[in-house]
Amino acid sequence: MEPTSLAAWLLLILTTLLMSFFAHRSRQGYSPPLRPIAAFTTLKQLLGQAVEAGRKLHIGLGTGGIANITTAETLAGLTLLDYVADQAAAAGIPPLVSTADPAVLLLAQERLRQAHQPGYVGHSFNAADTRWLSTEPAAYAAGVMGIVSLEELEGNVLLGHFGDEYLLVAEGANRQQPPLVTVAGAGDPNVLPYVYATALPGLWGEEIFAAGAYLNHKPFHIGSLLAQDTLRWVIGWVIIIGVLLKAFGLIG
Repeated sequence: MEPTSLAAWLLLILTTLLMSFFAHRSRQGYSPPLRPIAAFTTLKQLLGQAVEAGRKLHIGLGTGGIANITTAETLAGLTLLDYVADQAAAAGIPPLVSTADPAVLLLAQERLRQAHQPGYVGHSFNAADTRWLSTEPAAYAAGVMGIVSLEELEGNVLLGHFGDEYLLVAEGANRQQPPLVTVAGAGDPNVLPYVYATALPGLWGEEIFAAGAYLNHKPFHIGSLLAQDTLRWVIGWVIIIGVLLKAFGLIG
């Protein structure tokens, strides 16, 4: 086995073990301190305002899918949808979801259907609350602009894979009267300046993958977050030790 492949396998095994360990500790009641992330606080405030006003939130899951390199960002958006759907559906104000991928549409519909199980004050699931717009990024952006212009919304939440079309979507929300508050996050460094310009506070880079730990507080999500932090320390120390060994001529 090549050294690169061996290192990748070792990293995967270490990550899996760390996630399992921290998830187990979380199930036993361990609750690590999490640094405040303003975007999640704003999202909770928006949910409260939406319930009081009787208006929906728009959840844009972006142009990504679930079988390519955008899978992680798309799943981050679906994780956030889990929380919003549970909270909003209980009050009879389910979110309005848009996506550019048909498979993601089915997953979003299932999330909303689960939130409308018996016990949630009798509100029935409405498939029209999830909308597939287009697989083309520009057409998807145009569809979302139509949603924020025509629907009575309380806020705009964008979390998933976005490219340059993000700016059209967010600017469309900002041009409403009054402007819609936008909570957004992106993993693509090229999109982060757009997020900074249109959605403060925002979720920057890897923060989009922390939604499950901050909102749902599920053991697996907390374990994943702690595993990532631990791996950063491990990789950082490996780099430092490697540099020192190289500097003193102990390795070639």
